[in-house]
Amino acid sequence: MISIGNILLPEKAVILAPMEDVSDSPFRQICKLKGADVVYTEFISSEAIIRESDKSLHKMVFEEMERPFGIQIFGGREEAMHGAAKIAEASNPDLVDINFGCPVYKVVSKNAGSACLRDLSMMERMAATVVEATTLPVTVKTRLGWDDNTIRIQEVALMLQRVGVKALTVHARTREQGYKGEARWEFLKLLKNTPGLHIPVFGNGDILTPHDAKRMFDETGVDGVMIGRGAIGNPWIFEQTKHFLQTGEMLPEPSVMDKMEVCAEQLRASVRHHGERKGVVMMKKHYGNYLKGIRNGKHLRMELMQHNEMEPIIGALLNFDESKYYPVAV
Repeated sequence: MISIGNILLPEKAVILAPMEDVSDSPFRQICKLKGADVVYTEFISSEAIIRESDKSLHKMVFEEMERPFGIQIFGGREEAMHGAAKIAEASNPDLVDINFGCPVYKVVSKNAGSACLRDLSMMERMAATVVEATTLPVTVKTRLGWDDNTIRIQEVALMLQRVGVKALTVHARTREQGYKGEARWEFLKLLKNTPGLHIPVFGNGDILTPHDAKRMFDETGVDGVMIGRGAIGNPWIFEQTKHFLQTGEMLPEPSVMDKMEVCAEQLRASVRHHGERKGVVMMKKHYGNYLKGIRNGKHLRMELMQHNEMEPIIGALLNFDESKYYPVAV
């Protein structure tokens, strides 16, 4: 078993990554049903949390079935991170995660996210203040470094462990890389072989299939893998990965009807969570991935995107017939 404070996970854990505008509660619920061992909120601004922004507080709402569940926060001021951690704890999650990895300008320009990789003393203070603020286990998600000249991930890991962080996820790219180029898994192996490091290490980056997950485990020795893009429209990746790791065999791909039903269930959950108008809008980003590779799926997606109410979309999904539309011209 893997221990994150008092939270026990199975060996070779398979975790849903926090993703902005994607990993809301309805999506987390579906991924949890399909085998995700831990799920996280999308990252939430500490400044917005301490201002008690309705939007940010709503992002922390979750269902009991999502446990173990983590709230991820980011920010560039210690006071705000301290206050946000306390407010997050009041929502009763299982853990609090710090985002030290986001590469986008609007975040790093506020000395948040991966900006902390340019100033490890600031990262240390930020992590320490969150650990001090909450009785929950605190975890961190970060990158290898700001650029190739600042890759000090072993030093970072030992520092975070020293201040009380209970687990570390590393996206195996630098901030400079963004999401381009291949993730550099060799640094994950180096990290796992760091003398004195005993907290769990989870690997992230370029895990799009169960075979990718197995290769990361085999090549790096990480304690778990965190899947992001590979799960969008494909929540089956969690149960498929677990089965493949245990048996060496792939589960059958979900049928078209399976995909339609799960997509419909996510839409229903989205409407329950967000209300009908926003719930329908939030789902629009998911249809393309659910329908990828399905004959006439593009035509169905075009139809779904036209509706602003749930019931017509549910009807179109559950009554979908691959031969109903003319094939897309190539």
